[in-house]
Order: sequence, then structure tokens, then C-alpha cells
Amino acid sequence: MQSEKTPKNQSPKSFKERISASWRDTSEALRNTPQAFKLVWQASKRHTIINFSLIPLIAVLPAAQSWVGKMIVDRILNAIEMGADVQAGLQLVLPFVIFEFALLLVSTLLLSFQSLSNNILRSLLTKHVNTLIIDKSINLDLQFYEDPIFYDNMQNARRRADSSALAIVSSISQVAQQFITLISLVILLVGFSPWLAVVVILAAVPNFLSNSRFAEMAFRALTHRAPEARLLSYIENLLTSNETVKEIKLFGLGEALKKRYEDLFAQFLEEDTSIARRNTYASLAWGMLSNLAYYGSYIWVIVRTITQAITLGDMTMFLSVFRQSQRAVQSLLENFSRLYENNLYLDNLIDFLKIEPALRTPENGKIAPAPIVEGVCFENVSFKYPGSEKYVLKNVNLFIKPGESVALVGLNGAGKTTLIKLLTRLYDPTEGCITLDGTDLRDFDLKSLHQRFGVIFQDFVRYQFSIKENIGFGQVEDLDNQVRIEEAADKGGATEVVSELPDGYETVLGRRWNRGHELSGGQWQKIALSRAFMRKAEVLILDEPTSALDAQAEYEIFLRFRELMEGRIAVLISHRFSTVRMADRIVVLSEGRIIELGSHEELMAHNQNYAHLFNLQAEGYR
Repeated sequence: MQSEKTPKNQSPKSFKERISASWRDTSEALRNTPQAFKLVWQASKRHTIINFSLIPLIAVLPAAQSWVGKMIVDRILNAIEMGADVQAGLQLVLPFVIFEFALLLVSTLLLSFQSLSNNILRSLLTKHVNTLIIDKSINLDLQFYEDPIFYDNMQNARRRADSSALAIVSSISQVAQQFITLISLVILLVGFSPWLAVVVILAAVPNFLSNSRFAEMAFRALTHRAPEARLLSYIENLLTSNETVKEIKLFGLGEALKKRYEDLFAQFLEEDTSIARRNTYASLAWGMLSNLAYYGSYIWVIVRTITQAITLGDMTMFLSVFRQSQRAVQSLLENFSRLYENNLYLDNLIDFLKIEPALRTPENGKIAPAPIVEGVCFENVSFKYPGSEKYVLKNVNLFIKPGESVALVGLNGAGKTTLIKLLTRLYDPTEGCITLDGTDLRDFDLKSLHQRFGVIFQDFVRYQFSIKENIGFGQVEDLDNQVRIEEAADKGGATEVVSELPDGYETVLGRRWNRGHELSGGQWQKIALSRAFMRKAEVLILDEPTSALDAQAEYEIFLRFRELMEGRIAVLISHRFSTVRMADRIVVLSEGRIIELGSHEELMAHNQNYAHLFNLQAEGYR
């Protein structure tokens, strides 16, 4: 990888500098450890306490088992030297055998309880972390969801965030456990030979530094390719989704998209393989060094035993203690390495959770009025999307009276949908203000303000749930109010759709689930319209509400439109002038500015932009 090469104008770092840098990076990464403990503690206080309570008990067992093993061997040798019979020999050895069995039994029970507690804690932590991510996602503004960088950050936050938090705490507990184990073993080892304790520790350090370096490389690789990972997922979804299968087949896109998927995956594989190969070679080299240290010490102990400088029991204990000490050191350092790696992943989650919404609900915000008495007013409103220098709306002035229906007309990109986003306070104006009954929208409690709007966007959501839920989501507090749901369905023209389905309002829609029923585009749109009518809104906003309906269905809905919206404000976006002409006033937008305003008759009389567009569309029907 290019990033791993040493720049030509710099000399390679010395071994001492590399060690210093590794420890510095590790210390920096560990800054998230308190946050990891907080996450785990919040997930389950009980199981966190259980896990850490078992650590010291489990940690001292290896040293105790090694000492008991030594005593068994020495007692057997004593019995042989004394010429004791079987019964006398058993009397010498059996207490220690029973003690060793008891230690083994306790170890098995404690490890089983620890494993059970860990598994439960892992599930609870997964739920807790995912809930935090969902809560943050719910509270963030629309502008984040229209920013691709946000999706990269979200993907990085979700990747291994739950497992990383638990892994950090597990690693910390393992570090504590292995440290206690190591201390107890080193006490035995130092009594045998101090320099062997030094060999055990030093032999494992290089492997730890190597693992830390490659863990960071793997993390950086996953992080920087988040956009490509999203593209990979998107292509996979295109090739496997029932929503895209018809077009994919008819246009013969399968092989082409599959080739793009394979090429992208091959890039990932090459990068991952390169890191894994280098890590394997480094681990192999350092592992060989560790084994040489062990067997060199092993030979030295054998020589000492042959010369009778130590007993056979001492040798047995040494072999057990030395190997366990070596494993303890390796495990200790490996857990530090994993701790480092998982802190890097948790960093993504912490950064994501630090994101704050741009739209703020003021303290003691006002409750939005119901009914609306004075109306809605746009005062010199200009707007440009975050990160863009281009104004989408410029100096918009518009007043909408209570009970008035207004249609927005203009070519694509004129700013119609953006105006709706500002009206519903999904964004705040860059300049100017929007008032509701004389109060700036920014002074209202955001939740109560959103309650005043019933909206159906052109790209409305097709919830793969029951019809009852699809409609009831318009006013989720009344999801169990069957009478109101049926009234909304009648207003939206969905009653006939419901009557044709086997389970009525309980019919599950879409093909995601077994026995789900797919609807036509027009039927889905009637369901979405009913969802908008479900809300007791003071302002009904319909963005291309009838684009998928046939002419007869559209006529029937708008024939009742004035009746349904009596006393309320209606804002309509449509490219069908047969629909637009039914509005009280029509706003014609071009390049973010209002260029015409009036009723259908008035604008036709002016014979300007609106009349030109109307006549173009009418010509197509002659």
C-alpha cells in the first residue's frame, strides 16, 4: 500500500521510535475505554458486576493448579523413595488429587457462569448500542440524510460498535484477569529462577507491537472505503430486490452489475489479503522467537533436573508455570492489542453520537396553533443547502390564508419541494423567516409544529406492514382507532382497495413477508393519501399526490378535496394542470423565485409562463 511507504525525504524510523510511537498511539486509542465501560454498565449493571466479580477468582486458579501438580509429583516420588505400599502412597497423594479435582471443578463452574453472563451481556449491549444509534438518527435533521458523508459516518458507527464496546470491557477484564494470573505465576517462577520470568515477558513484546500495527492498518482500510462499501451493498440490493428485478432482467443489467460488484469486491480482497499476509508473516516470525525462548529454557530446566539441582516436581511445576506464564503474557498483550483495535472502532460510534441536530427546539417553545387563525407568511425567504453556495430559493414572499388552497407550479428544480421542506421546518431559511399566525416557526416546539402538518411526498414510504398500520402511522397515537382509520381510508380513496384484499385492514402489504400482497402504484398512492388524511392537520401538503392515479380516481379525490380541507390550508405540488386549476391560488416558481401568482383564470388572462405551460399540456390531449 502506498501509505505504508517511507517518503523519500524522510529516513526510516528507528526501532526505538517505532516502539515509542506504538505506545503513544495505543495510549491515545485507550481514551475511549471509560465510554466503553459506561455503555456496558448502562446495558446491564447486574451482568457487569458478575463479570468483574469472577475475575480474581478465575485468575488465581492456574497458579494454584500448577502448585498442586508439583505437590502430587513430589509426593509420588516420596512414596517411591520410602518404599510405601499402595495404601500409604495413596494417603500421601490423594488429598492433593482431590484438591486438584476441586480446583478443576471450580474453574469449570466459574468459566461457565462467566460465559453465560458474557453472552447475555453481549445481547443486551447490542440492543443498547443499536438503540443509541437509532435514537440519534431519529433526532437528526433532514440535512444529514441528504449528505452522503453522513451515511459513511453512520456505517462506520454501526460497524462493530456493539461488539467493540463489549470487546473493550472484555479485554479490560481479561487484562486484569491475566495480570493477576501472571503475578501469581511469576511469584512461583521467580522463586525458581528470576531470569526466566524476564525471558517470558520479553519474548512476547515484539508480537504485541506487530499485532497493534496491523490492527490499525485493518481499521484504517475499513474506514476509508466506507463509500465503496455502501456502493457494494447497493449493487447487491439492486441484484436481489423484487423492486428492481423486472428492469434488471429486461435491460440485461445482471451481468454488468455483477461484474462491477466483483471488481469492487476484488479491490477489497486484495487490500485485506495484503494486510493479512503481512500480519501472518510477522506473527510467524515472532511466534518462532517465543518458541525458541521456551524450549531454550526447557532444556536448561531438564539439565538442572538431571543434575538433581531441582526435583522432578519442581520441573513439572516449572514446565506448567512457564508455559502458562508465556500464554498469560501473550494473552495480556493480545488483549491490549484488541483493546487498541476496538477502541478505534468505538471511536466511530462516539463521534457519531456527538453529532448534534442543526434544528433546535427552543426551551419552553410555543405550542403550534390549532386552528390556524392568521395564516402562513414567507417573508423574504432565501435558502441554500448546507455546503452549497447556490440559492435554491431567493427572496420568496408569500402569504397563505386559513382555509386557502395553494398550488405550486414550475419546472423541475424550480424550488417547489424545497419550499415545502422549509414550511414544515425540515430546514430553516438561510435568510428571512416563515411565520405561523405571526410567530416565527423557529419559536415553536418542533414536535407540536410537525403535528400541524399532514404530508404526502412523491417518494412516500411503502411500509411493509398491514394496511391498518400504513394508514394509522399518519397519527400513530391513534393506531388502534379503527373508526378513524376507516374514515381516513375513505377520504384517501383506499376503501375499495381494502375491500378487495383477503384480510381487510389486517392485510400485510409488500413482498418482504410471507403472504404479503403487493399493490399497484395507484393503490399504494391511495394508501399514502389516506395516511395524510389520518392526521388532524391544520395544513395538508400534497407533493404530486395523484401522479400514479388514473384520471377518474384523481377527479374523484379532488372533487372532495375542498370539502375535506374546509377551514384548513392546503398546499399542492402537481404537474397536472387539471388538478392545479382547482386551487384557490397558483404560485409559479422559476429558478427559486416567484414569477407569477393568482387564480387559474387570472394567470390564463395574463398569458405568460403559466398560460404557456397550461397550453403545452392541453395540446397533448387534443
